Amino acid sequence: MQTVKTLEKRYGKEREMRRIPVALSNGGDIKHLPGRQNVLVKKVLADFCSLYTPAGRVLCVSGTKEKWAYLDSDAFAELGLTLEEHEKMPDIVAHDLENNRLFLIEAVGSHGPVSPKRRQELKELFAGFKAGVVYVTAFLDRRTMMKYLDVIAWETVVWIAESPTHLIHFNGGRLLGPYED
Repeated sequence: MQTVKTLEKRYGKEREMRRIPVALSNGGDIKHLPGRQNVLVKKVLADFCSLYTPAGRVLCVSGTKEKWAYLDSDAFAELGLTLEEHEKMPDIVAHDLENNRLFLIEAVGSHGPVSPKRRQELKELFAGFKAGVVYVTAFLDRRTMMKYLDVIAWETVVWIAESPTHLIHFNGGRLLGPYED
């Protein structure tokens, strides 16, 4: 098995991508309790954010028992955003400083994906942000995604932790565009 290329490696088409460390303004680490949701949140922070939010910083991470596992209220204020009720916030908010995009990420473990209703709620909640907003639904695996496929909103992105270097664009800019192998 050490010399044979597995089917997963053969067909997975994992890409070599630049990873940038995810910055927390307090320089700390986020500690989570064990559980499916928290495993996914850790993977989003370690993999998704480091791959897709160049020079990014995490603004908040919802907690399970406490209100926030991490919150940078100063960064929200700098962006002209006010914090709303905890229940309305996405699981993770990350700001890509390089491209000035705000990533609103729902980690599907116990709650659902970015549905059309949820997308509208998030759009209203972050209306004060005057640059690009990217709506992301994160799943641990494809099997979980399949349960929610029919409710994922258009104009959103899906990220699956088991294939971290790939994204699924629901009506993305490269619709029907050619891709190089």
